[in-house]
Amino acid sequence: MVSRSFFWKGDDKGDDDKKGPRDVSEKDDTTPASAKSPSSSSSETIDVESSSPSSSSSSSSSSSSSSSSSPARNPVGDDAPMPSKLLCLSLNRTPILPGVIAPITITDPAMVARLKSSIDPSSSDYLYVGMFLPHEDAANPFVVNDPTSVHTTGTLCHVHSISPLSPSSSQLLLADPDAPKGADEEVGLNVLLVAHRRITLDGSPAPDDGDLSPVSHLSNSFAGSKTDIVSALTSEIVSNLRSLVASAPLLRESTNSYLSGGNPIIVAKSADGTIDPMKLCDFVTSLLNPSAADAQRVLATMDAADRCNFVLEILSEELNKSKLQEEIKARIDEKMEGTNRKFMLEQMSKEIDKELGKGGDKVLDAFGEKAAAIRKLADSGVVAEEVCDKIEAELEKVRTLDPSSSDYNITKNYLNHLTDFPWSETNEEKHDVTFAKEVLDREHYGLDEVKNAILQFVAVGNLNSTSSEEKPPGKIICLVGPPGVGKTSIGKSIAESLGREFYRFSVGGLSDVSEIKGHRRTYVGAMPGKVVSGLATSKSMNPVVLIDEIDKLGVGRGDPASALLEVLDPSQNAAFRDHYFDVPVDLSKVLFVCTANDLSTIPGPLRDRMEIIRLSGYDVPEKVAIAKTYLVPKALRENGLTSNPSNPTVSIDDDALLDLVRWYCREAGVRNLEQHIGKIARKLALRVVADREGLDLGEKERKKHDGWSVDSTNLDEYVGKHVFTSDRMYDQPPHGVVMGLAWTSMGGASLYIESQKIVKGSGEELGKGGQMKTTGQMGDVMKESVTIANTVARNILGRYQSGNSFFDDFNVHMHIPEGATPKDGPSAGITMITSLLSLALDRPVRSDVAMTGEVSLTGKVLAIGGVKEKTMAARRSGITCLIFPEANKRDFEELPAYLKEGLEVHFAEEYQTVFEIAFMEEDFFTNE
Repeated sequence: MVSRSFFWKGDDKGDDDKKGPRDVSEKDDTTPASAKSPSSSSSETIDVESSSPSSSSSSSSSSSSSSSSSPARNPVGDDAPMPSKLLCLSLNRTPILPGVIAPITITDPAMVARLKSSIDPSSSDYLYVGMFLPHEDAANPFVVNDPTSVHTTGTLCHVHSISPLSPSSSQLLLADPDAPKGADEEVGLNVLLVAHRRITLDGSPAPDDGDLSPVSHLSNSFAGSKTDIVSALTSEIVSNLRSLVASAPLLRESTNSYLSGGNPIIVAKSADGTIDPMKLCDFVTSLLNPSAADAQRVLATMDAADRCNFVLEILSEELNKSKLQEEIKARIDEKMEGTNRKFMLEQMSKEIDKELGKGGDKVLDAFGEKAAAIRKLADSGVVAEEVCDKIEAELEKVRTLDPSSSDYNITKNYLNHLTDFPWSETNEEKHDVTFAKEVLDREHYGLDEVKNAILQFVAVGNLNSTSSEEKPPGKIICLVGPPGVGKTSIGKSIAESLGREFYRFSVGGLSDVSEIKGHRRTYVGAMPGKVVSGLATSKSMNPVVLIDEIDKLGVGRGDPASALLEVLDPSQNAAFRDHYFDVPVDLSKVLFVCTANDLSTIPGPLRDRMEIIRLSGYDVPEKVAIAKTYLVPKALRENGLTSNPSNPTVSIDDDALLDLVRWYCREAGVRNLEQHIGKIARKLALRVVADREGLDLGEKERKKHDGWSVDSTNLDEYVGKHVFTSDRMYDQPPHGVVMGLAWTSMGGASLYIESQKIVKGSGEELGKGGQMKTTGQMGDVMKESVTIANTVARNILGRYQSGNSFFDDFNVHMHIPEGATPKDGPSAGITMITSLLSLALDRPVRSDVAMTGEVSLTGKVLAIGGVKEKTMAARRSGITCLIFPEANKRDFEELPAYLKEGLEVHFAEEYQTVFEIAFMEEDFFTNE
């Protein structure tokens, strides 16, 4: 706490009488240095004498005595003159209490001129003014002319000294914000005021009095005999003041000066020798520097008990703050002392251990032991010599560093990573093909291609385990397929079947190359990359590392895809160099398994380094089998429906699972199916508990059937109405509409190609004909297919029906429904040609046919991908006749028998075959 008030220090009266008016430029103890003007060292300070009309009229005796060569000192405090009219000024911060020496700054030019005109350097009397605090919502004029704009209780002050104001002065208690502040100009006055007693403002200045307002004077001293309450309050204030001074040494000097009577304006003790409560309150308030409102309340309160009560409240609050500060400081000191003590003891312990020959730092000793073990591995050729040299160099470096330095901790952390890394640790592999097959079949249904690849890997390991020939490098597998088919979950099963540790990290959205190759040690918070961290976490050099979502790598700081090239290249990763480790790390023993939804987004160089295994979506029988074998038991177990024997036996029948797959969960994977089964299990759990407790769940949730079995008849009670009805928009396609088959990242899908002629006069004018308009959010490749289809359709129609001028007479609009879904790819070529010919010939195609295939300008049908997914989509749509390119015949033959059962499949090499099948005409064309 720092008081903004300044108190008169005790001086020798004889010396003071000889000096006359006070001069703040004199370097004695009369005025605190902080009360002096910032420019007092370079500007002459003017001693002020009473020259105002009020002072000359009311203190003539003082004026006459001042003409002597050694004038008597002007009276102060209650003995100060009592002029009936004063120049009243307003403050803008806090009121001035009696006994306070307050420096103020005046920059108003009119006020500066007014004060200078009132100064007569030849006189020794003071100029007296009244200082009042304005109301918060009132204007703040410098000279008070309206009594309602200020608080009526103020303070009588005399101007002790004035000095010019320098432009650098920052304390403005009475200033004009618009006043000029030139660097080399005098911008105002520093005025030192000494407050004597309370006064009240009685009204506005009379017309003949100029700016002098009528005032009344109040006594500072306590009048009358003290009551017990006043005495008790006085004692309590003194007691609290002593406690406060004990905890705040800065206040001790002012308090001692007050109690010793050093301030002639506020005398600590009354005539009877007791402390004056009124003056004590003024002193304490000025000492504590409260808010302007609180200080004004003390100034205006004339009842001794009321004033003491209020001051005691202010003092108690300040004392509580001081105690809280002391507690906080003590806690901080205690904490710092404990930290310093621990540091000193640690240093002493180290020095004692050195003197006794017990060694140095235990941490460094542990590093030394680990370094010696790694040196043995390097000598035997298990670890690169560079690794051991690096550890020993860093260990030697850390021994010379101060433990309190930042480099010490950085180097120690680096040594931690290097020495704890499993340089020679590997898991003993299981080369049991039978065991591996059991693990894979137990956890996953289908996925035969993935399982076969893993079994091949195990078989190779079995054969090489007894061979002395060089072992093959680690394998990099990339599983590509739609979401929910088990790409990520199979990674852990692979690790279990091989007897290896498993570590997974996702690179989806990863945009910083440092996440792959680590941060350089020059950065704060540097750490190894994810690959090296995976080896350290698994504590093995041959784990199964699953890199998830590799097709969703981001681009930001560097190129993460390029960083993975070194990781996934068997010819390079034997000496992979992480930026943080900065030593070679052997990744050749790691089995990397990557997952992706879309192979096209993986950069070509990265894709070439991986063995691609495509995972098709599950068909209906596979989904039903997965749900029955894995998902339903898991859902019932997790929702507590099998844990308590007293619970009713609940079940989900096969027909309910079949309907769930057909009408609710048609996506390629089983994630949505698992969510629906979980929803059914939770509703069953709620109904079981409600039935046990007799709770009515309401009409919507109430069980509407007997028993606890979910079948096809009550499935909608648990999962709502059917999401799908059929993929077929038309039972009998109209002219110009043909069903095609498409592959998406979610699996196979059926889509219609619709073509209609634009009748002239029914819309915008498009010319004589022959123009194509496309909609349905087609991509660039698909738009090219439309152009090719239009050319091929025109050629075919002109060749076999030369008299048909449909494409010249009409404009054609081709559309693919579900326009909100982007579509692209070349495999809709034969479907588009068939749609255009159906429109031109005014004949519909077969109602049970669907087709897919790219077409060339000469009408040759080219191969496509996703045969299994497209076949499954056709079966879902109730299609029995399929047309594939001849080049995909082998792909279809490799499909499971249940997918091919009941299908009429044709393979076309030329488009004429497609036409004959779609229109069921072997000799339709007549060569006109």
